[in-house]
Amino acid sequence: MALRYDTPSLTRWNARAYDSSFGYVSAQGEPLIELLDPCPGERILDLGCGTGVLTAEIAARGAVVTGLDGSPTMVEAARVQHPGLTFVIGDAAGFSVTEPYDAVFSNAALHWMARDPDAVIRCVRAALAPGGRFVAELGGAGNCAALTSAMLTAWREYGLPEPELPWYFPTPAEYALRLEKGGFTVRLLEYFDRPTPLDDCPGGAADWVRMFAGSLLDGVPPAVVEPLLRRVNELAAPALRRESGWVADYVRLRFAAVRA
Repeated sequence: MALRYDTPSLTRWNARAYDSSFGYVSAQGEPLIELLDPCPGERILDLGCGTGVLTAEIAARGAVVTGLDGSPTMVEAARVQHPGLTFVIGDAAGFSVTEPYDAVFSNAALHWMARDPDAVIRCVRAALAPGGRFVAELGGAGNCAALTSAMLTAWREYGLPEPELPWYFPTPAEYALRLEKGGFTVRLLEYFDRPTPLDDCPGGAADWVRMFAGSLLDGVPPAVVEPLLRRVNELAAPALRRESGWVADYVRLRFAAVRA
């Protein structure tokens, strides 16, 4: 198969840390695979595939899967870990395909595609055969509210410019409207809280910031980074630290739609 795509705006990722300390991102994608219900021989595109854990799960069901991600480090790790599968680097808002897919799948990735969500939906529709399905889960409105509030407050207290957060967390109504305007019929849409233990994050919210918002630290003076992150922990702790450990305040938006 072949994919054509524009040069992506790349996000820097530490693939090893992502798998070791944030493996729950993939582990909690299992219900989404059940919703996708891949069949043997189906052509499926895993959009924002990361290190390919769920790509491999879909392939194990007999589907022919291609993983696409904007991060070269993620794609490199996916190719090493799953050498029998196809992974490509590409921009979700600027790719095209030479042969249509039966389904496009995406887990915990669409909220990173904040630059032009409508362009992403257009690319997905164009990649699907008529009647093809789009099955995905992303962060919904209110996702990580306590985490981001702690970050913004800490930045402000240290006299730093307010950071431009890299995520897009839509309401159910907003995203359903985008899908419908983009040529999809929404068959299922779920919106729910999913508090998630950060079992492998001894540094608490600070570890989460380093992984998922590390680019925001680039503009912070080096001597300020550690005290700034300690302050993030102090601010987030009342809402997110339990006796058993830290918890991320995730809110998810899961949907299944069909190309109209």
